[in-house]
Amino acid sequence: MKKTVICPGSFDPVTRGHLDIINRAARMFDCVIVGVLVNSAKNPSFSIEERIDFLREATKELDNVKVVSFDGLLAEYCRQNNVDAVVRGLRAVSDFEYEFQMALTNKKLNPQLETIFLSADADAMYLSSSMVREVASMGGDISNFVPECIHDKIVRGLRK
Repeated sequence: MKKTVICPGSFDPVTRGHLDIINRAARMFDCVIVGVLVNSAKNPSFSIEERIDFLREATKELDNVKVVSFDGLLAEYCRQNNVDAVVRGLRAVSDFEYEFQMALTNKKLNPQLETIFLSADADAMYLSSSMVREVASMGGDISNFVPECIHDKIVRGLRK
């Protein structure tokens, strides 16, 4: 039976930590959907199209990964698209409380939907998109934080 999972996030911008989780999910499951969230409450640094392009470039070697955008409830998107589970990365214990609450809410909204937590790689535990944005906006080197193939695009976008 083919198993499909989703890795949802804002990916503003995508980091090496995000890619670690996506790559590991791609080794474990038949199909991985990277779901870029459209959240009108946030003011992203990159447009939805830019974030999708970054992710497609960074995952182009992974045949079982597709990148999409969506808005609305994750649980409903998963129901409509036959997604079996949500894959979420955990950097620290502080992430767990929020992620666990989201997992329980999604389960209540869609009882067939499971959530799988993957611990972040030790080299990426400190990484966040907001940290990348802050370092880049101040002229710092983010080459260790973002995929090499999209580094220059991210730097240009953040130093506008």
